Amino acid sequence: MKKNRAFLKWAGGKYPLLDDIKKHLPKGECLIEPFVGAGSVFLNTDFSRYILADINSDLISLYTIVKLRTDEYVDEARKLFTPEHNNPDIYYQLRAEFNQSQDPFRRALLFLYLNRHGYNGLCRYNLRGEFNVPFGRYKRPYFPQVELYHFAEKAQNAEFYCLSYEECMEQADANSVVYCDPPYAPLSATANFTAYHTNSFSPAEQARLAEMAEKLVSKRIPVLISNHDTPDTREWYKAAKQFQVKVRRSISSNGGTRKKVDELLALYRP
Repeated sequence: MKKNRAFLKWAGGKYPLLDDIKKHLPKGECLIEPFVGAGSVFLNTDFSRYILADINSDLISLYTIVKLRTDEYVDEARKLFTPEHNNPDIYYQLRAEFNQSQDPFRRALLFLYLNRHGYNGLCRYNLRGEFNVPFGRYKRPYFPQVELYHFAEKAQNAEFYCLSYEECMEQADANSVVYCDPPYAPLSATANFTAYHTNSFSPAEQARLAEMAEKLVSKRIPVLISNHDTPDTREWYKAAKQFQVKVRRSISSNGGTRKKVDELLALYRP
């Protein structure tokens, strides 16, 4: 089956792992994702309903706008994908505008522009909550029109919420399946790039997420979690059935040196 790509570039996106995730994801009526990110799992599964959450309010606002104002959004966003806009001076000007803007529609347009023109498609904010990713220097940033329309169509059966993972998981009921893709546990002290939003995801949060999964499975709600395969994650998810997955991931910032890092899928099944 053809895989559908997300319209955003996303560090740690689940596109490479889709086959493994789908193999282990239980059936159900509603898929709940507390860490929706770029939405690859949502875009490539067939549940009748979706509850999709993320702590990043810019992301959730963008998704809601793409869902409700698709044509207008695509037409306006396309105007930012011209050779004139692919320039560091314009990029930093638009990044500053994004950080000052209070207009949700304008912010949503600029978010896509910054995502596609910024370095490595990163999404990073400083402690003041300002987007601070540098210019990416791409020859011709891709305008994801096909992906935007596919997302919008699929989003008609989805609800988007800006919530913590705990609040999101509390919405699960007997018809739900929960898929969690938390910021990954660091492989080493230097690899700790989990502060993708202003609040970083600590080992205590990782352990808390596993506790929440155990609580849901005790109510007969299945939960699947993906993470790096490390001694820590094996310990956190000891109550789950664990599957090791081999995946090619770029860990260093230098894209040329990609090394294989094993990933872990932890399935909590009633």
